[in-house]
Amino acid sequence: MAFPDLIPELKARMPQLRGRLLPNEPLAPLTWFRVGGPAQVLFMPEDESDLAHVLDNLTPDIPVIVVGLGSNLIVRDGGVPGMVVRLGRGFSGIKVEGERIRVGTAVPDVRVARAAQEAALAGLAFLRGIPGAVGGALRMNGGAYGGETKDALVEARGVDRAGNVRLFTNGEMHYTYRHCGAPDDIIFTEALFQGTRGDPAVIAAEMEKITDSREATQPIKSRTGGSTFKNPPGYKAWQLIDAAGCRGLVVGDAQVSELHCNFLINRGNATAADIETLGETVRKRVKESSGVELEWEIKRIGV
Repeated sequence: MAFPDLIPELKARMPQLRGRLLPNEPLAPLTWFRVGGPAQVLFMPEDESDLAHVLDNLTPDIPVIVVGLGSNLIVRDGGVPGMVVRLGRGFSGIKVEGERIRVGTAVPDVRVARAAQEAALAGLAFLRGIPGAVGGALRMNGGAYGGETKDALVEARGVDRAGNVRLFTNGEMHYTYRHCGAPDDIIFTEALFQGTRGDPAVIAAEMEKITDSREATQPIKSRTGGSTFKNPPGYKAWQLIDAAGCRGLVVGDAQVSELHCNFLINRGNATAADIETLGETVRKRVKESSGVELEWEIKRIGV
């Protein structure tokens, strides 16, 4: 579907705009699933001050949502009304500060792990196993292979809906499993992580082990969205899905991975509706089979 063009009105309200505003911009190419409709407005800010300027001058009736690398994301087929913010080069800095590393939120998690390894900083190798960018890890308390964002974060910086730049300590993020309690309107722009001195060779070996494990157990070369459901307390989501007979289950051209059944796959021509319907079918069957209600880990946006 095509949304009404908001660009002329937005540009008139934002005289100091430096980033790019694009009307009805396709989002499917920006997601790992490669599905979904357009953004009514896609905004790619030049830097943090540009982002703050736009949010400060945006009327409250226009919804705002931020997307990163599109790994744990389903964009629905009708597209996303309002403004979708995607951070780029202005948010891709990496700076080592002693035993800490300061990074922009557009930086892929794997790049943070590599930069830490090169700086002989241990404690951040787990980021190698998270298929996304730092912003998503902050928002979801992303974790893998024994580590979580909360274990390494010192503080996070972001911009709120009113255009105010705010700083959050680790405690103020109110982290729980795959959840961040910081205000929903915050668009994170920077993170500061704490490492400890380590042996680069040992850290490299740890990262290589994570890489090998992912390649052996996850369908990383498919159009997928990473882990679909959170692990319920006391359970592994994939085991519940397997026990419910959902391994390999197909809806349209979407399929539950045969390799790891907490992953959904676009076999080539799936729609967002195929993928979401498949996920809901899995949730229903798991509930009927085990009595456990799976909670989506993948974010779903749009109409």
